[in-house]
Amino acid sequence: MTIPDRLIVPEDSRDALDFAKGKYRRTDATARRVWDRPAMRVLAGLVLPAIILIAWQIVTTSGLIEPYRLPAPASVFQAGVELAESGQLWTHIAISVQRVLLGFAIGSVIGLAIAGLVGLSRLGDVLLSPTLAALRAVPSLAWVPLLILWMQIGEDSKVTLIAIGAFFPVYTTVASALRHVDPHLVEAGRSFSLRGWSLFRTVQLPAVIPSVVSGLRLALAQSWLFLVAAELIASSMGLGWLLTDSQSNGRVDRILLSIVLLALLGTITSGILALLEKYLLKRWT
Repeated sequence: MTIPDRLIVPEDSRDALDFAKGKYRRTDATARRVWDRPAMRVLAGLVLPAIILIAWQIVTTSGLIEPYRLPAPASVFQAGVELAESGQLWTHIAISVQRVLLGFAIGSVIGLAIAGLVGLSRLGDVLLSPTLAALRAVPSLAWVPLLILWMQIGEDSKVTLIAIGAFFPVYTTVASALRHVDPHLVEAGRSFSLRGWSLFRTVQLPAVIPSVVSGLRLALAQSWLFLVAAELIASSMGLGWLLTDSQSNGRVDRILLSIVLLALLGTITSGILALLEKYLLKRWT
């Protein structure tokens, strides 16, 4: 509800109107502050997962869905306990996290470098953009046979596939942001004799920091997606392998466990990048 600024009212009512307008502004500001609190955001974010968990429990215990199609949450939890007690679960998690972080780091660094060439150089844009646009359209699984042929079966092929997945979100987002930096800002920087690295560090980099962080978050999410494809490359460990192996053995509880763990790990790593985003925005903007 808003109160128009121009409203014909008697003189003796204007004080009440001004008070009401101020009251509504304070109420809106208070509501925004409440929802911006980290604890409130975490609690609000847990509402939907709690509803899904309750609905899951209801449909499994009531017999609406057969247990062999959808095990109860307790069965999934028990499958996790069994794997944890044997030590396999922590091994799968550690190996998958290592692969994702390595691939993400390599793909992001290369993506930032190529984005700089394309976004800041007209020649780089003309030479590289068409080829990269074509490569971006190649499905992730199409790279698997080629990587096996070139790199054999090992960690290199898996990390490379994840790096490919991380590269394109960073490259696309940052290159586009660099091309669309406000030209008035660039001209203002040049008027102060800023050129090359000084112009980039002082004007262009702060302007694209939000896009850089957005690209990194997209790249991290894409890395977890490419992990499953990467661990199809004759892997014997990792959450992606656990997922596909459980499918072969008909262990639906372990399939669901793998999905839940991938979702949790993706959320945790995305939260870490969100903290990095706050620091970078505070530092550069």
